Amino acid sequence: MSITISATDPRIQYTASSSQTTFAVPFEFFADADLQVKHTSSGGVDTTLTLSSNPTTVAQYSVSGAGETGGGNITLGSGATAGDKYTITRNLTVSRSTDFPSSGVFPIETLNTELDKIIAMIQQKGIDINLSPRASSTTSTAYGLTFPELVANKLLTVNSAGNALEFSQEIGTFKGNWSASVAYVQRDIIKDTSTNNIFICNSSHTSSGSQPITTNTDSAKWDLIVDAATATSSATAAASSATAAASSATASANSATASATSETNAGNSATTASTQASNAASSASSASGSASTATTKASEASTSATNAASSATTASTQASAASTSATNAASSATAAASSASTASGHATTATTKASEASTSASNASTSASTASTQASNASTSATNAAASATAAAASLDSFDDVYLGSKSSDPTVDNDGDALTEGDLYYNSSSNTLKYYNGSAWVGIVADTDVKVLVSANDTTAGYLNGKLVAGTNVTFTENNDGGNETLTIAATDNSIPFAIALG
Repeated sequence: MSITISATDPRIQYTASSSQTTFAVPFEFFADADLQVKHTSSGGVDTTLTLSSNPTTVAQYSVSGAGETGGGNITLGSGATAGDKYTITRNLTVSRSTDFPSSGVFPIETLNTELDKIIAMIQQKGIDINLSPRASSTTSTAYGLTFPELVANKLLTVNSAGNALEFSQEIGTFKGNWSASVAYVQRDIIKDTSTNNIFICNSSHTSSGSQPITTNTDSAKWDLIVDAATATSSATAAASSATAAASSATASANSATASATSETNAGNSATTASTQASNAASSASSASGSASTATTKASEASTSATNAASSATTASTQASAASTSATNAASSATAAASSASTASGHATTATTKASEASTSASNASTSASTASTQASNASTSATNAAASATAAAASLDSFDDVYLGSKSSDPTVDNDGDALTEGDLYYNSSSNTLKYYNGSAWVGIVADTDVKVLVSANDTTAGYLNGKLVAGTNVTFTENNDGGNETLTIAATDNSIPFAIALG
């Protein structure tokens, strides 16, 4: 058998995919038995698989490609588990199995095979060397280093000269609570019962004195590894922080309650403002009705207009109060949110201090979240109150667009600068007259002094005197100043005829 031994490491490792059965062998080998296959499970357990010509389980494998340049394959009896590792190595027995004759025909093919196996064995040992710890080729202190004799309960260390290995360092164990007159060695671990701190011995010695270790005569021979005293203080501080966080959460809840109260007050103020606005609208309606009967109700219309203006002022005041209450509610909501933020900060501090306080800090965080929710609800209610106040102001504005108030001259636009509408009212302070807008001009509302009267109970039509009297022949009536200080002139057109006047 003559093959080419390539410069390929006689070792390869695969991470299997699910149900994989075939794995390539990229290096040369002479017989099926020259390969060793090891399986490493996900738990790190190594198992050497069994060679079989007809494998049936994942623990068995068959081989192809023996004696061929370039290698071959191994095939498992069943599919591998994903993530498991398979390591394939060449594992020749290091020996010489052929002895060449001193005379006669020289077996060249046998010599080639032997040389191939020698190279294969050298490669195989190279793998063993690569898997072993070794010094750098440029070392100056580890060259020619030898391993010392083993010593029980000692650690392997470098000597003080830095040029050799020795077993000198004590292993050390946990000795429990510290006691006086005890021989401690390096790396021994003890507990200081006065502080609960844990120390490790850095110098072998026989203990003396008393606790705490930090003030003991041999304190320099111990190194602190667990500072339980500080941890206890931190836990106490964490508990205090948790308490403070709970207090802050309570304060947040109180702020939320105050916000809810402010929201209720704002709602009440908004309701009052709405009622006053409704009253103002009713007064405006009354003023409009008075205008339609202005012929006989001029003075009453003026009074109604004054009352409407007063109601409008009251509505404006109530709307302002509602807006102030809404602002107060928003401020309370802000204070509640600030308190919630403070509570969350304390909860975070408590969590950082120690795991022992985490439960308390979590409860404080939950309380803070509840307070934040209440604050949000209060803010929403405040917004609703502000909306009610806006509605009240809108009602006031609607009335203000009808009754324009007292002015010294006829206005050309309403109080919002909009065009005048038919039915608008205002009081002219220059002429002391209530006026209404008829769609094109302002008309004064005054008392009717030109009153038509009935002459008797049987008179069905009101009229002036000259329309009620009947003159005879050659008699004329002349009525002067109709409707105001009326006078009646009676004249005869023919003085030759006597006449008489009868009044009754």
